[in-house]
Amino acid sequence: MKNGMSRRDFLKAAAMSGAGMALANGLPMAFAAAQDLSGTVNYWHHFTSESEFKGMERVIAMFKEKYPGVELVQENIPNADFMAKFTLAVQADTRPDTTMIAADRLPDMLAMGGVVDLTERINNWELKEFFPDNRMESVTVDGKIYGIPAFTFVDWMYYRKDWFDEAGIAVPTTFAEFRDAAIALTNPDEGRYGFAMRGGAGGQGFIIDMLESFGSPIIDADGNAAIDRDKAIEAMAFWSGLYTTDGVVQPSAPEDSYSQIMTSFKTGQTAMIWHHTGSLVEISAALEPGVQFGTAVKPAGPVEHISRVSYLYNGLMKEDNADAAFAWISFWGENDPAIAFLEETGYFPVTEAVVNDERITGNPIYAAALDAVAVGRKPVAFVGAPGWAGEVALPAFQKILVGDYSVEEAVDEMIIGLEDALR
Repeated sequence: MKNGMSRRDFLKAAAMSGAGMALANGLPMAFAAAQDLSGTVNYWHHFTSESEFKGMERVIAMFKEKYPGVELVQENIPNADFMAKFTLAVQADTRPDTTMIAADRLPDMLAMGGVVDLTERINNWELKEFFPDNRMESVTVDGKIYGIPAFTFVDWMYYRKDWFDEAGIAVPTTFAEFRDAAIALTNPDEGRYGFAMRGGAGGQGFIIDMLESFGSPIIDADGNAAIDRDKAIEAMAFWSGLYTTDGVVQPSAPEDSYSQIMTSFKTGQTAMIWHHTGSLVEISAALEPGVQFGTAVKPAGPVEHISRVSYLYNGLMKEDNADAAFAWISFWGENDPAIAFLEETGYFPVTEAVVNDERITGNPIYAAALDAVAVGRKPVAFVGAPGWAGEVALPAFQKILVGDYSVEEAVDEMIIGLEDALR
């Protein structure tokens, strides 16, 4: 499904202005005066990088200044363990007040009754007008809204511009060009590889992207398993072949997660990496933008051009202290916190209350993000999706990399596991 967000919409959502900042600061609270709120609000999140933690620390400090009577207690849960802990908290009724909500996890969270319907609060929220319906689609089920978008993920590619310039290679726009560039820029004797593959934790998203890039759906319109075996085999042969056949991927790829692929790129071990705008600040601290590295839209597959544009949401898991909890999750939608988080992380704001800031429109490094929106799609989401992707698809793919499975065996396991997950 297309994201439905135009380039103009993205610019409006991503950019910021002084006038926009003043707008949020002058608005009243919807449910209670800031000074009257009190109590403790627990917040579960899965931030991992140093820049994300710095951004959150700034947001928390700003929240504390506005709501001095509310104590915010944050808890970091590794992404790979998040849903398991979420499930246990629901079952044992030991829920935190608030939680991050990734779009692909909402169906499972909702199915177990783990999140609170916020429709009435959000519809009466003073900033709702600056969050168009397409920002809320991924967190809306049967007309009910379960979260507020905190920031935007825009998938793109980082590449070593200096290496590409030295080799006289154009930035790849297709998978074929991507593979050729990776081969040309790989030199194991010098410890250089063409691409940093995330074959470990978190790598399941790329498996889904590959399947769709080669023309295989995951589920059909009725929610049934719909993986096309032949196309899936072609997709997994290409993806795993970068490691097993072409040798353009770092040897540690089967176990590499976020920190490993980021380190390999920042320290000059790999020429290309696929991630999203949230890692821009971290990479810019190590390499010079526009000189040592550049950004580009992810290359297109042979059938589909898959690049994700999605939102990370915050929601409530219980209503014991709902006013204070809602104040916390809605605070992320205000302009000042959004700007602070952008400055620390590179994550784009969601609100349309901020427009046409020169820090976005005048920065060539962001041009690829704006172009990525044109092909951006929402993440695949259905009940059982996180479990299938992380516990079936990813391990099956890893077995190809280490030689325990053929491509065909891995694809068959993915298909069977998906059918089981949807029963």
